Amino acid sequence: MSIRGPQALASLEEAMRDIRREEDELSKRVSRAAERASKIREHEAELFRQLARLRLDPAVQTEMDGRISAAEAKARDTLKAHSKDVGKAEKTISGLDARRAELTDQRAAAIAVLEEQQAQLAALTAAQASKLAADPAYAAKRAQTEELDQIAEQSLRKTEQAEADREEKGRPYREDPLFMYLWQAGYGTSNYKASNLVRYFDGMVANLVGFAKARPNYAMLNEIPLRLREHAERQEANVSAAEAELAQMEIAVVDAAGGKPMRQAIAAGLASIEALDAEIARIEDERDAAAETLRVLAEGKDPAFESAAADLAAALGREDIRTLLAEARQTSTGQDDTLVAQIDEARARLREEEEESREQRERLKTLAARRRELEDIQWEFKKQRFDDPGSSFKEDRLVGDLLNDFLRGGISAASYWDQWRKSQNWAPGSEWGAGYKSTRSSQNKRNSGPWPPSGGGFQWPESSIGSSGSNKSKTSRGGFGGGFGGGWSSGSSGGGFSRPRTGASGSRKHGGFKTGGGF
Repeated sequence: MSIRGPQALASLEEAMRDIRREEDELSKRVSRAAERASKIREHEAELFRQLARLRLDPAVQTEMDGRISAAEAKARDTLKAHSKDVGKAEKTISGLDARRAELTDQRAAAIAVLEEQQAQLAALTAAQASKLAADPAYAAKRAQTEELDQIAEQSLRKTEQAEADREEKGRPYREDPLFMYLWQAGYGTSNYKASNLVRYFDGMVANLVGFAKARPNYAMLNEIPLRLREHAERQEANVSAAEAELAQMEIAVVDAAGGKPMRQAIAAGLASIEALDAEIARIEDERDAAAETLRVLAEGKDPAFESAAADLAAALGREDIRTLLAEARQTSTGQDDTLVAQIDEARARLREEEEESREQRERLKTLAARRRELEDIQWEFKKQRFDDPGSSFKEDRLVGDLLNDFLRGGISAASYWDQWRKSQNWAPGSEWGAGYKSTRSSQNKRNSGPWPPSGGGFQWPESSIGSSGSNKSKTSRGGFGGGFGGGWSSGSSGGGFSRPRTGASGSRKHGGFKTGGGF
């Protein structure tokens, strides 16, 4: 069962909300655990004061009581300030989440408008197809483009064959260490530099392996693919130029029929979406920094709280305190036994709190990392225009089992994103391109940018393709209503992510969400 692009992005957004909700809840738990640990130590301090009043003389008791009370008061004051800071950080995150949700809704609305505008433009371009097909100048340019396309295809195939020959036929040369030693030394060329003694022995080696005859063969084997690749790239450039001219002729016809305002409206809509995506990324980075601040506060890692907790722990861990507790354990009075039991219970609770908090802190770090990875995936998803209504995915497991595997850490973000890319398809009618359809597949084309640069949108009937039969549709990049009037950039992603990052999470440069293609 397949899933459409907008639904797929909505599923990713729902998973993002779940991650953020769990991350916020864990932050609160960790923060409350730190506060409970502080209060347990305060209670422990009070128990020691009571024990001191029972067992120590007044002078020693007063000195110990004053020391513990000072550390306890500092911890209590710091805890109050800490609670306020935590509340402030939580409020900041809540506000950023609300702002991001608002921007996401605005983006969805902008895409809905854009889809309607491009549908109107697609209808207009379809109505002009027969008029353009009857234009002799266009027919001539189309025939020329088909011829150039076939030449480029042949050049590419020859290049690929030569490169395969280089790999296969060059293997015996590369596997001969003596030959490769002389080759890398430049023996037999003006680049060869060696002393007379080395030249003498190198000459013996060259005679032994037949280097004089083998070197030009190996040189030719390496040189031919390079020259063919250069030639293929020139042919590709010729085709691209011809395709661009075809696109401009199509645009002129559509503009004459009233399409220019439509294209301008679409371009404005794309710019608006670009601005929304940039603002969403900025809000996400700001939230990430706020979440990091909250995490530090929640874990009690801010300097003031950490110092106060350390001072109280140190006060309760002094030698005289340990001695007091040890002596109390050795007596069997009722009051001593009760206080010692309460102290043991407090320390057991503290250990439990710290152990549970440690697990939650690790989970919190994992959630933060998973959230950033999902933000990266969403960025690439939108950059590739996979949320286009004309985009679909044949694997509905991408928002089911595979999504769960990713969230649990069973598969990496790069692997999960690769699954999206492999599963994606464009619906008929959402293809980039003008009436002319190249015979070359997009993965073989050296030019990876969207074609034509300005969009396109004519869907030509097979009868109008021409006698050459060049009606094989290249793998398209998709587009709302045919993609006329510019498009979202579709830079490739081989596992890495191009989402810009600022602040606490890193400093990747802005990859860009640009109309008209190209990163």
